[in-house]
Amino acid sequence: MNQPAVLRTDSGLQPVIDIQNLVKTYGMAGGAVTALKGVSLAVRQGEFVSIMGQSGSGKSTMLHVLGCLHRATSGSYKLDGVEVSALDDDDLSHVRNQKIGFVFQKFNLLSQENIVDNVALPLVYSRVEIHTRRAAAKKMLTLVGLGDRLHHKPSELSGGQSQRVAIARALVTEPAVILADEPTGNLDSRTGEEIMSLFQALHKMGRTIVQVTHDRAKAEYSERIIHLKDGEVEKVEIVRDRRIAEELVLST
Repeated sequence: MNQPAVLRTDSGLQPVIDIQNLVKTYGMAGGAVTALKGVSLAVRQGEFVSIMGQSGSGKSTMLHVLGCLHRATSGSYKLDGVEVSALDDDDLSHVRNQKIGFVFQKFNLLSQENIVDNVALPLVYSRVEIHTRRAAAKKMLTLVGLGDRLHHKPSELSGGQSQRVAIARALVTEPAVILADEPTGNLDSRTGEEIMSLFQALHKMGRTIVQVTHDRAKAEYSERIIHLKDGEVEKVEIVRDRRIAEELVLST
């Protein structure tokens, strides 16, 4: 059950995410709860993977560990070749800023700032010079289709546009992986499909994406689905969606 969930085996493509026998326990002694029970998982560069599971399956804990927000109790987690379990808090903060782009259900935008400055925020923490970071932010906003909204504030945008801003912010540091937590959860179905199509387009450009979702239709935009149950990998499903397959053929 807990075999590494690897789809691609292309030589020379090292896993961006490489987890072996990962255990995460909350609490101590009689009150301890083990949320992840020896999970092994590999995601290679350029893959688009979804993680699904019922409430209590461990998918939120998995996202927190993948995002270096929580430390595993035991096991190995290599992110872009770095064993993150061995890093101190300062180094973990640096990894989160440089290696991971987060997209959440709530957009988490700064209402008083325009969208360029919202997208540039991760580069502020990296002490990138202001003109350089704003140029990078404009580039990413153009990539997600908001090149004509650069001076707008979040209150002037629709929900779908706000999520595009959040995606641009996740991309601005050129991270090793994008982690998306229910990225369409606050959107209507049509807008949600537009956001998933954007993720699919980014995937075709070579981005590595891991999303957590409860929505089967949204999960089918990815290449494969990791099903979690009671803290373990129940199964790995290779997605064979005709729509996606046809689009991939047309794009080659």
